[in-house]
Amino acid sequence: MRSLPLPLALSARLSPVVVLACVGWTMAGDPAPPADAAHQSAGQNPAGSSGASSSDSAGSPGSSGSGDASSAPATKTYASAPAPCTGVPVASVKSLVPGAKTAGKEIPSTDPSLRRTCSWNALDGYNYRWLDVSYEISASDQAATKQFQQRVGEKSGGGAVPGIGDSGYSVVNLTTEDKQQTREGVVMARVSNALVVVTYSGSDFESKKAPATDEINKGAIKAAKAAVAALQNSKSG
Repeated sequence: MRSLPLPLALSARLSPVVVLACVGWTMAGDPAPPADAAHQSAGQNPAGSSGASSSDSAGSPGSSGSGDASSAPATKTYASAPAPCTGVPVASVKSLVPGAKTAGKEIPSTDPSLRRTCSWNALDGYNYRWLDVSYEISASDQAATKQFQQRVGEKSGGGAVPGIGDSGYSVVNLTTEDKQQTREGVVMARVSNALVVVTYSGSDFESKKAPATDEINKGAIKAAKAAVAALQNSKSG
């Protein structure tokens, strides 16, 4: 099979995973695409950010009642991050990342009790897909809410996602390097004191085009809903 030149930025990001073959994905943390992209599907303003005009902020994060937050007892529903590679059903992995090893690959973390990430990737013909699912545990609901709002502010241009955790948000970005397009969707959800972050991306190395915005956005939301359900099912006590 002949090899294809990859854009420099994509090569650096995927290295050494793509030479028209599927090998292990070594990304750590959330990829943050440039903000100059064409996005997104939901067409709403960022949840929890200023200037949200008509957006439906499903479960918009709120402050905790009355009184000084420091004097209120911290709420901590989740004490540790669940196993991330079981966060997305096998059938969904096969659908979203054709040809990937369904077991996934867990990315090393400095503190697995607070953050765990699993990654799936595969090249199917000329179509490359990768999917990351991360669980991040905060000290309290308030801390998780603050983190969620900060993340939303950093990834403006997306919209609220109803019915996913206490607060949900999605954004899709398109980048082009060396004439190769890559489209990436990020979905973030707050569930009590936990954050679920899903990144789903794709490229076609033959046409040099990216998958449609709708495909990436729906895929990321599908994975995020599954990951949130897995988190909720993992709750003990």
